[in-house]
Amino acid sequence: MITTSTLLKKYGTPTENGSPYLVKLDLPYPMVLSWDRSKKVTKITCHKLLEDQLKKIFTEILEVYGLEKIQALGIDLYGGCFSYRKMRGGNDWSRHSWGVAIDLDPERNQLKENSTTARFAKPEYKPMIDIFYKHGFVSLGVEKNYDWMHFEVKE
Repeated sequence: MITTSTLLKKYGTPTENGSPYLVKLDLPYPMVLSWDRSKKVTKITCHKLLEDQLKKIFTEILEVYGLEKIQALGIDLYGGCFSYRKMRGGNDWSRHSWGVAIDLDPERNQLKENSTTARFAKPEYKPMIDIFYKHGFVSLGVEKNYDWMHFEVKE
């Protein structure tokens, strides 16, 4: 797991508007806002150093699952990437403040859920999780057995 000091050295100091380190990434398939499924998401805001990695992740997810299966499994339910804020219940910056973390399907992979209840802990999601790891991200669900929605850069 990446430390805050490493984040500061490699990705800079987080800012409220993400300037100058954020870019808009065109997604290879549409997502929907998890809290308003009537709204499509075709771009996400992420750190510029991770643009290629995230593009590869979502392109490979599309290749492995296909759009119909992505939608059926809720992999397209977007919970957020860039969000300038402190970690819940803490004083440290959230990894989202740099745009180096992404949340997917947060309603069915809630913060306090573990491998017995989180949707992403089921076997059909293993290929997706493996794709994130292959491209330099980790799952808090796998690493810590909570917050299964959350994927963040490893280093």
